[in-house]
Order: sequence, then structure tokens, then C-alpha cells
Amino acid sequence: MQKSTLLGLSLLALAGTPALANDLPNLSNSHFQSCLTNLKNSATFKGVSATTFERYRPSEPDPSVIRSLNYQPEFKKDPWDYHASLVDSERVADGLRAKNEMADVLRRIESRYGVKAEHVLGVWGVESNFGQTLGKKDLFTSLATLSCFDRRQSYFRGEYASALKIVQNGDIRPQDMTGSWAGAFGQTQFMPSTFLRLAVDFDGDGRKDLVNSKADALASTANFLVKSGYRTGEPWGYEVRLNGYSGTSGRKNKKSISHWQNMGLTLPDGRPLPHNMASAGLLLPAGRHGPAFLVGKNFDTFYSYNASESYALAIAHLSTLIETNNTNTNFATAWPTDDAGISRREAKEIQQALINAGYDIGNADGIIGDNTRRAIMDYQRKSGVTPNGRAGQQFYRLIMSHQQGNQPVATPTSNPNIKIIRRAVQ
Repeated sequence: MQKSTLLGLSLLALAGTPALANDLPNLSNSHFQSCLTNLKNSATFKGVSATTFERYRPSEPDPSVIRSLNYQPEFKKDPWDYHASLVDSERVADGLRAKNEMADVLRRIESRYGVKAEHVLGVWGVESNFGQTLGKKDLFTSLATLSCFDRRQSYFRGEYASALKIVQNGDIRPQDMTGSWAGAFGQTQFMPSTFLRLAVDFDGDGRKDLVNSKADALASTANFLVKSGYRTGEPWGYEVRLNGYSGTSGRKNKKSISHWQNMGLTLPDGRPLPHNMASAGLLLPAGRHGPAFLVGKNFDTFYSYNASESYALAIAHLSTLIETNNTNTNFATAWPTDDAGISRREAKEIQQALINAGYDIGNADGIIGDNTRRAIMDYQRKSGVTPNGRAGQQFYRLIMSHQQGNQPVATPTSNPNIKIIRRAVQ
């Protein structure tokens, strides 16, 4: 989901923020309604009819979107955690099924736009888990609230007007205008303004329906990548071995492949670098002791979809795994940690084990938020482990060993920030 560095929050936006329910800001509805009345007659909303504006005018603001806008995570997320949560064997398997299901559409998209099918699939998988996670927030309420309160109001007013134009044009049904708190929606999470610029009707039904038409959504994504400078026939890049290289790095610091070859870089197995990119930058997402990548222009188009190098790497890696039919998600060089990240399945298992131990953390949805991490810290303390709140492989092994061995830990602490279910440990 492109379009603004704000939308580097896309996955958080879809998942919702893991803050407590009682920290919602108090928003004045009278101010909200007055603001909407002023917006209705403003230049930004030129082209939106009064009938359309009033038909979808929210009756009250949604304070949860302001909380999400200002959310500051309590716990730092390392790149290996971020990557493991987005690229796991389950998502690769889902991608392979989607590739088979959409084979004809993807072939036609590649023929028309020159964008590799797996690159489109990578975006689809990371943005909405191949259409399984589209977001449930009412876009009109979310964008109207963000247009009238807090920061970045000018930006969100443009998106609000664009959302109204989409339904006014008849492309998307009003009931399908749901998505993230920040306004992204559809199979590949376009912002409304991006929809108006780049959405295409690929299935030929006269509507650009990025919610219900996978063909429209995937073709629109290909169109976005092309408009961002995608180069047909080039890979996004590939993993490399540094072989002692300690010079400059950075995605934007592009050099010829011959330059990198002269610097001693090779493929992970020692073979020479392939000369299949015009130029490439050296990406070191976890420093020189972690996996290293040469990335080209097509990696940059992934980055332009959502301004985050970790995000772009997730798309890139997922696309390669789908292309090679490989469910082994490890890089050739391991992440520089003794506590690797967990898959979504393992995250769900951790959450369920915490629920079984008496922690009220909500549903076991595989999304590790602050409430889950607080519970992990408490569990670690009671288990005699230095508490860090980290949902990694070390904690996974700890709590699974307790589950499998039926070894209950002590009752959760009475910390007001940790909700406890008063029941016996199962």
C-alpha cells in the first residue's frame, strides 16, 4: 500500500493496535459535525456531490483511529521478527495455491504489464494474506475522523474525498468500503487516491473493483509497479555473501554488478554474481553479520508500495519462494540472533498457551501485540527467566514444554496492565 510514509504502518493498520480499550481519546461530536460541514464545501471535495457526501456522512467519529494514528509500540521489533511474521511456510503454501488459481489472470497481467507474476503475488501475500485479511474498519468513518482530528488532516481529507468519489463513480459498493484504520482497502490495500490514479478494470465488467475482483486488484498492483519504474525481465535482487567486504552499503547506493564482483561479493554458494540487473545496492537489514542482498530497481518499486525496506524484503523473499516452490523460508546466512523469530502458527500457539495459563490477551490470532508481550514478561518472571517480553523461539520452547509437560506456572501477577482470567491453569 503506497503512497505515503505514514502507510509504512499498513500491517499494523490491518491488525489494529494492541493498546488497551480504556485509552481512547475523547472526541467532540459537535466539533466533528462542524468540521464535516466545512469540508463539504471546501475545494478538496470539489467533484463530490452534496448527495454523496451526506449519504455517507458518519454520525460520530471513531476515536480508535486516532489512538492508532498515535500508537507508539512498547517493544522494539527486530528485523527477523518482522520477517518471520510475514514470510512463513504457511504463507508460501497459500501463495502457491493462489498462483495456481490465478494462473491465467497472472499470465495475462504479465503479458500486458511486463510484471512478473510472482512479484504481484508477493505484494498480494504481504498486503492482505492473499485476500484473507482485508480490514474491517468503515473507510468513511475512519477517514472522516482523521480529517477532523489530530495531525495530518490535510492528507486524510484528500483520501476521504477520494473514497467518496470511488463510490460516486460506482466502482466499489459502499458496503465494501472497509479496510485499515488509515484508509487502505482491497486485495492489495490501495489508498483511495492511488485507486483513482492507478486502478484498472482488468476483468472487463465496467468497474474497477479491487475488493471483489482479484483480477482487477492484481492488475492494478502491476500497474502501480510499472508506474513506479518496474523493469521487465529483471529480478528484484538476490542474497549474496560478503566475503569480508566492509565498504559502503545502502539500497540507494547503486553500483554495477561488475563493481560488486570486483569487491569480492558472490552468491551464497560461492558462484559468481549473475549480471541480470542494470545496477544494484547492497542491503544489510541486520548489519554485516546478517543476511546481505544486492537489490535493484524492482526492489525499489516494492519499497515505493510501502516505504519500508523490511516490508520490501518480505515481498521480495516471498515472491522468490513462490517462484521456486520452496517452503524453507530461511536465508543462506542466518539472522544475527540466538533467538530467531516465530511463524504465525507458532505465535498462535504461544497465545493459546498464555490463554490456557490464565492471561486475558484476546483471541489467539497470531498477531503479537503489547498485551501479549506483557503477558510473556509476566510468564517469564514466574518461570525464573529474565523478562524481555519477546515472542521468539526461546519463549516458544519454554511455554510449549510447560504445555506438553502439563507443568503450570504460578498464577499471573496482579499487574493492572495484565488482564487475568480467573480460572485454573489447563
